[in-house]
Amino acid sequence: MAVSERTVKNKRNTAGEQTGRSGVVYDVNIKYKRGGQLKTYSKKGFVTKKEALQHETDMRNKLENACYTPPTAVESKQTVQKYLDDWIDRHGKANLRESTMVSYKSIIRLHINPYIGDVPIRNITPAMLDNLFQTLQTKGLSSNTVRYVQRILSVSFEHARKYHYIETNPARDTITKFGKANKTPAPYTVQQVSLLMTLATGTSWEIIIALGGLYGLRISEILGLRWRNVNLGDSSFGVVEQLPFKLSSSTTLLDQMAPVKSGERILPITAVMQPLFERQRQLQAQQRTLLKESGSPYFENDLVVSKSDGAPLIRENISAGFGQFLRHNNMPHIRFHDLRHSAATNIHELTGDFYTVSQILGHSLKGVGIQLNMQGGMESVTERYVSVRLDRKREVLTLYHNAVFGAKD
Repeated sequence: MAVSERTVKNKRNTAGEQTGRSGVVYDVNIKYKRGGQLKTYSKKGFVTKKEALQHETDMRNKLENACYTPPTAVESKQTVQKYLDDWIDRHGKANLRESTMVSYKSIIRLHINPYIGDVPIRNITPAMLDNLFQTLQTKGLSSNTVRYVQRILSVSFEHARKYHYIETNPARDTITKFGKANKTPAPYTVQQVSLLMTLATGTSWEIIIALGGLYGLRISEILGLRWRNVNLGDSSFGVVEQLPFKLSSSTTLLDQMAPVKSGERILPITAVMQPLFERQRQLQAQQRTLLKESGSPYFENDLVVSKSDGAPLIRENISAGFGQFLRHNNMPHIRFHDLRHSAATNIHELTGDFYTVSQILGHSLKGVGIQLNMQGGMESVTERYVSVRLDRKREVLTLYHNAVFGAKD
C-alpha cells in the first residue's frame, strides 16, 4: 500500500504546530516508471489518513503524465524562508520595481519568516496560513497589511506550484476574510482641494500640492519633474521621469533619473495653472541669483520643485511634512498619495470621462476603474481602446481646475 502510518514523538496539528505529544502520522510512497526506469516519490507527515490518500490519488495522476517532473529532495525539503529568499531574488529582480521589492522583503522579514519561516514549504497548509493571518491581526496589523502578506504568499506559492516544489497553492485555499480596508481616508472633494490650495498659496507647498491634487502626479513624479520637460510657450509638460528610489538626504546633484512607473505622458498647463508655473520659475531664478551673489553653491538639477539651493527634495520628507501641514491648518487627514486619488475621483465626477482620467494619471483603464471603485467588466478594458488627445485632456483638466479655483469661463 502506498500510504503507511508511523508514530512520532512530537506530532503537528492541522495548523502545522508541534503539539509536544506523540501520535500517528501518514506517509505517501509511490513507485512509478519514467523513461523505462523505476522511480520513487514520497511525501511524509500527513496529519490524517484522508489527506494522505487524497495526495496519493493526486500524485498518481500527475506522475503518469510524462510532462510532470517531481521536485528533487532538496527542493521539496526547503523551508519557507529559504524558498522566499531565493524567490524574491529571482522573481524580484526580473519583475518588480526596486521600491516594491524592498516592500516585499520587509513584509517577508517582519511578518512571515518569524512565524512560518522554518517550516518546510511542502508542509504549509491553508490552516497554518489562516492562523498566521489571525495572529497578525491580533497583533494589531491593519487589514491592508495582512492582505499584503496574503498576496505575497499567494504569488510566491503559485510559483512554487509551477516549479513543482509543492502540489497545490495553500494560500489559495485560506478562509480568512479581510473585510474592507478602514484606514484609507476618503479623497478630498473639489471644495476641500480648493481650500487646500488657498492655504498653500504663497508657500513652498503651492506647486507641490497643485501637481498632486490637480494633476494626480505621484510624489516621485513631482520631485523628478524638470524644466526641460516643461514647455511654457506651448502650455504643456511631460511626465517622463521621476526621482530615483531611496535617494540619500545628502544628495545635491542628480546623476540620473528613473523612468516613470506607468508610462510617459504629456499633460496640458491650464490657464489657471500657467501663472503658478511662471511664479515658480521666477522664484528659483531669484534663489539662484541670491545664493551665487553670497558665494553659496546652487545645484543645477533643472528641477521644477527643489530645495532653495536647487538640491532635490526627499519624498519621505514630503510625506511627513504634508501631514504636519494638514494638522496645522485643521484639514482632514489624508496621505499625500491620496491627492492623486482625489484628482481621479473629482475629474471623473465632474466629467464622467473615464478614459481621459486614465490617460492623465498614466494608469491602465483597469487600474483607474479599481481606484474609482467601478465594478464589472474591467478585466477586458485596456489602454489600446482609446488614445486621448492633448486637447481633450486640456478640456477635462480645465473644467476641474476652474472648479477648484472658482474661475469663470
